[in-house]
Amino acid sequence: MLESWNSAGLTDVCGGCEMLLGAPMGLTYFKRFRMEFDLTGPLLSLPDLPPDYQFVPWTNSLLDAHAETKYRSFCCELDANVFPCLGEFEGCRRLMGEISERNGFVKEATWLLEYRPADRSKTEFCGTIQGIRDRNFGAVQNVGVTPEHRGRGLGTCLLFRALAGFRQTGLMRAYLEVTAQNLGAVRLYQRLGFRTTKTVYKAVDVVYA
Repeated sequence: MLESWNSAGLTDVCGGCEMLLGAPMGLTYFKRFRMEFDLTGPLLSLPDLPPDYQFVPWTNSLLDAHAETKYRSFCCELDANVFPCLGEFEGCRRLMGEISERNGFVKEATWLLEYRPADRSKTEFCGTIQGIRDRNFGAVQNVGVTPEHRGRGLGTCLLFRALAGFRQTGLMRAYLEVTAQNLGAVRLYQRLGFRTTKTVYKAVDVVYA
C-alpha cells in the first residue's frame, strides 16, 4: 500500500527527521489513490537488475533486514507523516511482524534487494517489498528503495517481482495505495499498467514546527 520512490537503517541516518517535542499538532487529510493491476494479461518483461544487485527471497530470519530497509526508505519521506510507524525503526519492525504473521502473507511477493559489488567491500540491503492476499487481490504493502540507490529502476524491478509472485499463487488482480502528492510514483504506476479505481482520504495528526 505504501511506496517510496524518493525512497531511506537506523536513527542516525535521519537524525533531522524526529518529531519536535511539544510542537503543536494539526489534523491533515492526505489524498490517496487505490490503483489496480490485471494479472490475467501479459506481464511486461521483468527488467534486468543493474550489475551488483540481486533479489533475496523471504525467510523469517530476514524480518529485521526488511524492517531496517523499510525504515531507511521511508523515515524522511511523506509517507512517514501519513503512517507514523514508518518514521521509527521499531515501528517498521512491528509492521513487518504484522505483515509476515498474517494468514494471507504471500512470501512469493516479498523480496529484498541486496547490493553486492564485485569487490565485496560493501554489501547491503537497499530495497524491500511485501505482499499479502486480500480476498481475491494481491495487495502490495510497501515498495521502498534507500536513498543511495534510487534512480536505477530498482523499485520497478521489485514491483514486477511481486506481481509475478502474486500471479504464481493464482491471484488475478493486484492493488496498491499511493499518496496523491507522490506524483512520481503515481505516474510510474500508470506507465506500468496500474489504473486508479478509488480515491480515499486519510486523516493524520501532523506535527507543525
